[in-house]
Amino acid sequence: MARSDTHPTLPAPAARRRVLQAGAAGLAVLAAPALVRAQASLKIRIGYWPIAAGLPFYAAVEQGYFKSAGLDVEVQRFAGAQQIMEAMLSDRCDGSANGTGSANIAIGEIAAPGSFKIFCSNPSNAKNVLDQMLVPAASTAKTMADLKGKRVASGPGIQNVTLAKTVLERGGATGATVVELPIGQHVASLAAGQVDGCYTLEPTGTIGRLNGSTRVLESGVIAKYVLGDPMAPWFGGSASLTSAFIRKNPGAAKKFIAAYGQGVAFVRSKPAEARQYLKGYTAIEGPLTAEVPLAAYTMYNEFTPADVAYFQKFFDLFSEKGIFSSRLMVDTMLYKG
Repeated sequence: MARSDTHPTLPAPAARRRVLQAGAAGLAVLAAPALVRAQASLKIRIGYWPIAAGLPFYAAVEQGYFKSAGLDVEVQRFAGAQQIMEAMLSDRCDGSANGTGSANIAIGEIAAPGSFKIFCSNPSNAKNVLDQMLVPAASTAKTMADLKGKRVASGPGIQNVTLAKTVLERGGATGATVVELPIGQHVASLAAGQVDGCYTLEPTGTIGRLNGSTRVLESGVIAKYVLGDPMAPWFGGSASLTSAFIRKNPGAAKKFIAAYGQGVAFVRSKPAEARQYLKGYTAIEGPLTAEVPLAAYTMYNEFTPADVAYFQKFFDLFSEKGIFSSRLMVDTMLYKG
């Protein structure tokens, strides 16, 4: 009998030995339909940016919510939100954790319409702090306008740069130069005098404050200068899944979103306990995690018309600035369940 080079026929005794060695578990696997085996090994690849807003995801992983739901979640760390979006667009990643720039996801949506579905966003403002403008501890700056003509850093990617420029312009800091820096370098750059200010995201402000090298010039700057109200919800970061993943694995997608929702509920009900999970995922460690302010979280089925309107106002800034090639309606990107 002719044999395939890639699938050689085993002699009968060898085949029997292999089955016997596999035992009962082996027999079960060999007997299982191919589809069942494929589903059992399904891996959900989720990208995150190491900032405090990703806490529900970190908690869901560490509390075992995904595992309890029978899901194999692969945690992928990225240096910037834009890289997460690009990985999702190229099928190297199936979703994003909270903290991934909503506008970064939107840019991918405009490039390939129908590619992303947001199921949770993390609104922040002057109360639920995520975004801040920092200055060196010894800086004489007292208002945003005092950064006029200064060198100001921002996180990497078009969302961070655009927002930093807008905040500076609307805060009266004309002529300021914005430079991109990895978020892990923000505190050191301010301390070394390489930049005069920094638009950044927590836990950066907490790290700089606790080591005495930086201070907060103003918190909740996007709500104030972009949305026009310091207490408005800025939906700057979002957890999402690719539409392709949802179509191919509708059951797994629902289980994942439900387990993620458990992470959100845990952060809401036990914030002090949840903070410990910033360790290992962000640059802050140990007891210092208790000092980090937390963003709020809104699941897909919790958005109010007012929330969507504020989310839309945020997106419209990028259309006005020419970053988005066309106006993108937030409602089309929200997961519907």
